[in-house]
Amino acid sequence: MHPYHILIAADSFKGSLTSVEANELIARGVRQTCHDACVGCVAVADGGEGTVDAFMRQCKGNLRELSIEGPFGNPVKAKYGLLSNGAAVIEAAAAAGIGLSGCTEDDALHASTYGVGQLISDALDHGATTIYVGLGGSATSDGGAGAFEALGGRLYAGDGGPVARGLVGLKDVKSLDSSQLDPRLRQARVVALADVLNPLCGPKGAIYTFGPQKGLQAAHLDTFESWMTHWAFVTQQNSGYDVSGVLGAGAAGGLGFGLAAFCRAHVKRGIEVLLRAIGFDRMLTGVDLVITGEGKIDKQTALGKTPVGIAQHACAKGIPVVAVAGSRSEDLGDVWEQGIGLVVPAVIAPATLQECISRIGMTLPIAGESAMRAFLLGQRA
Repeated sequence: MHPYHILIAADSFKGSLTSVEANELIARGVRQTCHDACVGCVAVADGGEGTVDAFMRQCKGNLRELSIEGPFGNPVKAKYGLLSNGAAVIEAAAAAGIGLSGCTEDDALHASTYGVGQLISDALDHGATTIYVGLGGSATSDGGAGAFEALGGRLYAGDGGPVARGLVGLKDVKSLDSSQLDPRLRQARVVALADVLNPLCGPKGAIYTFGPQKGLQAAHLDTFESWMTHWAFVTQQNSGYDVSGVLGAGAAGGLGFGLAAFCRAHVKRGIEVLLRAIGFDRMLTGVDLVITGEGKIDKQTALGKTPVGIAQHACAKGIPVVAVAGSRSEDLGDVWEQGIGLVVPAVIAPATLQECISRIGMTLPIAGESAMRAFLLGQRA
């Protein structure tokens, strides 16, 4: 019998491991179980943390670092990738990530995507003809208003004065002017890489679904939703068309919406764009098992996250898929339907979140071992 070929393609485990690190730990457990297995690893991401790294590892290019405005106007250092094919890869989280926020309601109200617009402008300065913007992991809920201003747009209150940055300013926007928007955007192709497929507004929109994790209090969500709905209306009046219902428009607190409305961006599933760019289907040739994973697998996983994207490609070729996770929710019906055959949690004893993170170097190889043993058991059946 030929050695088993195992392909490992796990996303980063937020707050603890990059995709590369997670892959190597899982691979360690696989090799301990099956010494002669041929194990390959590929860095992946879905538009969230690690997207630039995943592109850069598979495509030739260089990293560029610059100082921009963070989510609250303070200077931060941010990196993005310039690929040799003329594309740029940006993570919204580099400029406006949730790690830069205290996740209080005041922070959530004032966080802005202005720095994301600065990164896009810098990419245009360096000749980028295609600009990928990863939307995951943001602290913002400003509907892309900050990025719009950084790219030359203007927002006006009822008295003609300026508007405050962040979600808090959206309620005051009475008109906007896109006539001074960077003209280079007309020639560039902007692709928003969404890690979720939520619309801008409504019960599954940016405010109700993601606002609380950014610091917005549940008692105030109806008010904040009305601000976002108002922003969508004013934007539609300016552009002449409504993109608030586009799948992924609600990603990054509505940045997907803003990029679609003002930059004519295509909003796509981030994992699909990456897998095509790196030729993932070719990597599946001759593979017997795919192991994927991320920090938490739950209902959101089925809405565009990395594990499901990986599973869909593998299942199309008849390859079984096991997912390894830091934790999992009880109901994974939607995940099973997308082709993941088994989820192995990397938890071996009751522990706090911080304890789980500190032990991940030990527990993830054990989860990789369990995934491989489950596969071998199935081969004997």
